[in-house]
Amino acid sequence: MVFMPHAIEIEAVSKRYGQLQALDKVSFTVQPGEFFALLGPNGAGKTTLISALAGLARPDSGSIRVMGHDVARDFKQARRALGVVPQELVFDPFLSVRETLRFQSGYFGLARNDDWIDELLFKLGLSDKADSNMRALSGGMKRRVMVAQALVHRPPVMVLDEPTAGVDVELRQSLWVFVQELNQAGHTIVLTTHYLEEAEALCGRIAMLKKGRLIALENKDKLLAHSARREVAVKLSGALPASLAARKLREEEGRVVLQLADLSELESVLAELRLAGVEVRELNVVETDLESVFVKMMNGGAA
Repeated sequence: MVFMPHAIEIEAVSKRYGQLQALDKVSFTVQPGEFFALLGPNGAGKTTLISALAGLARPDSGSIRVMGHDVARDFKQARRALGVVPQELVFDPFLSVRETLRFQSGYFGLARNDDWIDELLFKLGLSDKADSNMRALSGGMKRRVMVAQALVHRPPVMVLDEPTAGVDVELRQSLWVFVQELNQAGHTIVLTTHYLEEAEALCGRIAMLKKGRLIALENKDKLLAHSARREVAVKLSGALPASLAARKLREEEGRVVLQLADLSELESVLAELRLAGVEVRELNVVETDLESVFVKMMNGGAA
């Protein structure tokens, strides 16, 4: 039997900056080929964890491995296995796009990499900008170059740190098509984003950080399925009976939104309405989305 290492293995990682506990014994693994989301509000510890993963910050305790390579003891191999698209637009203002990618190739000892660079330029819509100075590019185009830089050494694991921040809709869509193609080809993708609809649409498993601690690690469908609150929007022929007043969350567009602990309670709610002589003219189950689960967990509730 061939042993396949975890794509990423984070074990009891802690990091403190002065009085701030940026990471507090964070542990999880990411499997090869996963599309994995790492979510949390500003200050949750995501950037610190990514910096530690890339070898740019040293944890106070714990260990991190990429494709089985320890980022501290076997930095060279760990870094070869990882591509990071940073949140910040970092570039050399004196280089062209092609020169930037050639320079990055040289960092990994790749002297003859032009065929792959040309393919990246084509797939990321940068072919006509190949000889343009980096300073002349729009923010969206610079973001594409950051993605190309992360891929120039063909790493099996990619980390995308807020890759669509400040990016227009067209670029966002084309970028996700490309990243999904990479994932389907076997690349492991780790995504951090404040656009939770992106994580919900793309990722299979989700980790949530809050104040440096891991508070959730779950398959996306399971995370959504056992959200504690269900909502039903009903349009009624009359007033909501007093017996159901405690279930009322809000009113919107002529509908009353009711809270249920579980959908099995819906029948008893309908029975109460029938008993009060109130007709249900329209009924919609309000689907739980990742944003509502995220907000609840960050406010101290359980999914």
